[in-house]
Amino acid sequence: MKASYPLHGVSRHQDRLGVGNALTKEMHEEDMELILSMGANSIRLAHYQHDQYFYDLCDEKGIVVWAEIPYITVHMPSGRENTIRQMKELIAQNYNHTSIICWAISNEISLQGVTEDLLENHRILNDLIHEMDPSRVSAMANLFMLETDSPLVTLPDIRGYNLYYGWYVGEMEDNDAWFDKFHEEHPDVVIGLTEYGADSTIKLQSPKPEKGDYTESYEAVYHEHMLEMLAKRPYIWGSYVWNMFEFAAAGRDEAGDPGKNHKGLITFERKVKKDAYYIYKAWWSEDPFVHICGRRYHDRIEETTEIKVYANVPEVKLYVDDKEFGTVASDNHVFRFSVPISGTHKLYTSAVIDGVEHAEISDTMEVVKVSEPNPEYFVSADKVRNWFDETEIAEEDGYFSLNSTMGEISANPKGKALLDQMMAVMTAKTAGGMGEGVKVSKEMHAIVARQPLKRLLGQVGIDLESDAAKQLNAALNQIKK
Repeated sequence: MKASYPLHGVSRHQDRLGVGNALTKEMHEEDMELILSMGANSIRLAHYQHDQYFYDLCDEKGIVVWAEIPYITVHMPSGRENTIRQMKELIAQNYNHTSIICWAISNEISLQGVTEDLLENHRILNDLIHEMDPSRVSAMANLFMLETDSPLVTLPDIRGYNLYYGWYVGEMEDNDAWFDKFHEEHPDVVIGLTEYGADSTIKLQSPKPEKGDYTESYEAVYHEHMLEMLAKRPYIWGSYVWNMFEFAAAGRDEAGDPGKNHKGLITFERKVKKDAYYIYKAWWSEDPFVHICGRRYHDRIEETTEIKVYANVPEVKLYVDDKEFGTVASDNHVFRFSVPISGTHKLYTSAVIDGVEHAEISDTMEVVKVSEPNPEYFVSADKVRNWFDETEIAEEDGYFSLNSTMGEISANPKGKALLDQMMAVMTAKTAGGMGEGVKVSKEMHAIVARQPLKRLLGQVGIDLESDAAKQLNAALNQIKK
C-alpha cells in the first residue's frame, strides 16, 4: 500500500556569521536541531557539497536530502568538463548516505537563455546520474521565468520551480495561479516548489506590511499565505523555503544591512528566530506551543493594534495586563486579536485544548503606545519606503500616472512608447542579468501588466520621491487615457 509523504523542506546554506564555511561539529548540530525543531523533514543542500558531517546527521535523523552541484544561473560552454567532474564526485562521495533521494543537475541555469549546448550538457549529466546511481532520481530547480514547455522541464526525473511571486514580482496569489495552471496543463508531471521566500531584517517592523518593505511583519504574512497554498495542493511533491538561515551575499546591499541575503527564517548567527519560523512550526511540528508575533514591534503608534499568535493548538486565550481579553479559534494556525492600547501593556497568551487552558503552553511580550514612530523600525527612503509616509502621486483626471497599471499604459501607443524608452534606459544601466535568448512567458507578461507602475519602480529600487520618478509621472500626466 502506497502512502503520501509530503516533503516539508528548507534550503540550507551552511555558512554563518563570523566563521564562513568553517563550521564546527557543534555548529552543524545546532543547525540540524533548529531545522528539526521547526518540524521540517527534508533539506535542500544548496548549492554545493556540504560538510560530510552534516550528511551524517541527515542519515541519523531521517532527513530526506536533495543534493546538488554548483551549476548555477549562467551556463558556460567551457565549463562542461567541470560540471561532469563535480557530478561524479558528488555521487561517488555521497552514494552511501541513505538520506539522499536525488542528485540535482543545476539551479536557475536558464537566466541567460536556453541553448543547445546547455541542453546537451544537461542530457550528459542526467545520463551520468542514471549510470552511476540507478537507485536514485535526477532533479532540477528551474528559474520562474523558464517556459513550462521547455525541454529542460521534463528532462530530469523530478523537477521544481523557484517562484518568488509576492516578493520580486507579482502578488502572493500568483503562486496559487501558477501551480493550478501548471497542474492543469501537465497533470502527470511531478512538480515541486524548490525555492520561495521574502527578505526581512528583524529591526524593520510595520502594522501595514507590504511587499518590498523588508519588514519581519511582511515576511510572516507572506509565509502564512504560502503554507496555506501548499496545504491545498497535494500534487506538489515537496517544498523548500529559501532559506532556513540568512547567509552571506557579497553583491547585495539591501535594507541598510549589506552583504547578506535576508530571506532566512533565522538570523545569520542563528540567535534570533523570526516570526515566520513559528508559522512553519505551527503547521509542521507536533509539539504544542504558542507564539506571540511582533515582539520586536514594541513601540506602536496605532490606537488599536493587532496581536497575532501562531500556534498548533485549536484555541488560544489572550490576557492583557493580567485581565482575560478573549479566546480565539483558528483552522490555519493564525489567531488574531484587536487590542486597544494607551500605555505600556503586558500580553500573555496560553493554549486551550479541548476547552481546557494549559498555562504551561504560553508566551508573553510587551507593547507600548507611542505618539511618534520609532525610527529604528524603518530605513532611509532610498532603501525602503516607510509605511507611514504615503507618497503623493500627482494625477490629472482622464490622464495616466504612476498609479496606472503597466497594462493600461502599454495599451496606449504614446504610453507604450514612453515605457519602451524607460525600459531601454534601465536596461542600459543594468550589467549582466537576462540574456537575449530568454523568452518571457505569457503568464509573466500578464502578471506584470496587472501591476501599478509605481510598484514596479519600487521593486527595482527607484524612489517615488526621486526626480526620475516625478519626471516620468509628469510625462504620463500628458497622455490621455
